[in-house]
Amino acid sequence: MNHRIFALAVALAALLLAPVAASAAINGVYLETRTCQVYTGPCFANAETGLAGKDAIMAWGIEEGAHDGVDLAGLNVVLVLRSSETLGFQRAEDSKEVKAIVLVDERADAKQREALVDFAQRQSGKAGENVVRIDTAPIAMSLELSDLTGNLSAGKDVTLVTRKARPGDCICSNESAYYPPLAKLESFVPGVTIEGRFSGKGLGSRWSTPGDRSAYMGLFSY
Repeated sequence: MNHRIFALAVALAALLLAPVAASAAINGVYLETRTCQVYTGPCFANAETGLAGKDAIMAWGIEEGAHDGVDLAGLNVVLVLRSSETLGFQRAEDSKEVKAIVLVDERADAKQREALVDFAQRQSGKAGENVVRIDTAPIAMSLELSDLTGNLSAGKDVTLVTRKARPGDCICSNESAYYPPLAKLESFVPGVTIEGRFSGKGLGSRWSTPGDRSAYMGLFSY
C-alpha cells in the first residue's frame, strides 16, 4: 500500500511541475485548508460530516495574467469562508448559508483591488457570493514545487504552512484526495496542514487545525 501511495505522490508532483497552458489568461499557485480531513478514507470523512469542515481558507498567488483587463501579476488574494454545512463533494454549492471575507494584497492599487475581489468571488462559486468584509493586508504566499510545501500569511488573520501527504500520514491505508478542492485547479496534491489558523473578524468563528490532513496545494490556469 505504501508503494502505491508513493507512486501516486510522484505522479501528482509531475503534474504540478508540468508547464501551465500558455493560452491561459491568468495563472499561478493555490493553497487551501479546511477544518476537516481531505486526504482521508470514507470512514473518517463520514465521521466528520455535519460536524466539521465548515470553515476554509482559499488563497491564490497570481504569477502572470490579467482579470477583466486588469494586470494582476505578482499579487495575492485570500478568501476565508464559513458554511452552514460541511464543505464536501459539492464544495459550498449545497450550503444553505455561507459567508466570506476577502483579504487583498496591500500592494494592489484601486483597480487591482477591485479585480482581485471579483476574481476570488468568481473562482470560489457560492462561497464568494456573500462577502461580509473586504480588507487589505500584507500577503506573502509561496508554493515550492520541488518538495511540495506551501506557506501563506495574510496580516494577522491568516497563517498556513503545508506539506504534501506522505505514506506515514495514512491511518486506515484507504486514504485518497477524498473531497475535491474548493476551487477549479489545473493540478493539485493533498497535504498536511502543519499550521493553519484563522483569527480574524466577520465570520463568527476562529480556528486552528495543526497536524490535520486538511490541505490542498495546486496550480490554476483560467
